[in-house]
Order: sequence, then structure tokens, then C-alpha cells
Amino acid sequence: MRQFDLAPLYRSTVGFDRLFSALDQFVTSDAAPTYPPYNIERTAENAYRITLAVAGFTDQDLSIETRENALTVKGERKGEAKQAEFLHQGIAARGFERRFQLADHVQVTGAVLENGLLHVDLVREIPEAKKPRQIQIASGSRPQSIEGSVQQAA
Repeated sequence: MRQFDLAPLYRSTVGFDRLFSALDQFVTSDAAPTYPPYNIERTAENAYRITLAVAGFTDQDLSIETRENALTVKGERKGEAKQAEFLHQGIAARGFERRFQLADHVQVTGAVLENGLLHVDLVREIPEAKKPRQIQIASGSRPQSIEGSVQQAA
């Protein structure tokens, strides 16, 4: 077992709490859920898709929620009318809750359930104020307001 104590880093840094919390969760994820299996793919420069294998679940059995920078997908089968006697049960029918940590400015744009796969589409929309912008460099003489003040002083 590998255990890392990140407490000294909390004391000597300011503003990196989320980073160290994420590292702490990553290090101690021994009991991380493995059901349902999922894929994360990049579909464009700022677009992503999470695909979960949810065989046997209907759209009424699933719920998707976003809160702050977290996406939660829950599945709970409702209304099973009869209990069958299985000789072998390889298709999991248990409920689940899968959480994904989203980066800043990532929004869920939609979800589709088809052929036992739940596709959740995401897009990163960076606000105009946060986008990089080009600053024009003036050439030639100094700005007029500075020249006027220098001439008055002489």
C-alpha cells in the first residue's frame, strides 16, 4: 500500500485546495467503482463525450445531474415486475452512481440513450473575458499626453 500525506502541502500553499483534493482522491482510489464501464472521448477541440454502458436501463431509470464542477449519473432500475430464476446472470442489474469531475467552463449539452449506451455530450465554453487576446504595439513616438507634460515642465 502506498500512502501519501498531502497535509504539508495544504499548509504551504494558497489557492490550490482543489488540486490537492483531486490528487488525494486519485491516490486513495483503491475502492473506486468500476460499474458501469465508460469511455471518455474528445469529439472536437472543445467538445467531449462520456459514454456509459447501461444495458437493461431505460431513460426513466437514469438521472443526470450537474452541480458546480461535478457530473453525477445515477441508475436505479424501477418496477421489476417479476423475479426470474437465473441459471447464470452476467448482465448486472444493480443500481449505480458514477461521478465525474469537470474542468472549469465545461457544460453538459445533452444526453442520448441508444442501444444500451448512454452518451453525455460536453462542451468547454471559455468566456470572452478569459480568452487570450492580441495587444497591438504602437510604433513611433511616445504617447501625446506624456510629451505635453514634458514640454510644460521645460
